[in-house]
Amino acid sequence: METRDEDELRTALAELETQHRDLDDAIIAMGQAGSFTQIQIQRLKKRKLALRDEISKIRATLIPDIIA
Repeated sequence: METRDEDELRTALAELETQHRDLDDAIIAMGQAGSFTQIQIQRLKKRKLALRDEISKIRATLIPDIIA
């Protein structure tokens, strides 16, 4: 993998991780506020899971499994 590609993947990974944390904070805040519907919270949770999948894919690309 080229260094440039790796740098782009690391940048994308950092952005996705930030979005994931922000969604987690938003879900907690919405749950505490109680003024939002379960559907709204479910949508955020679904988006959070999608971000987690994207993060996992990028990590797998950057750090391939080594079978010893």
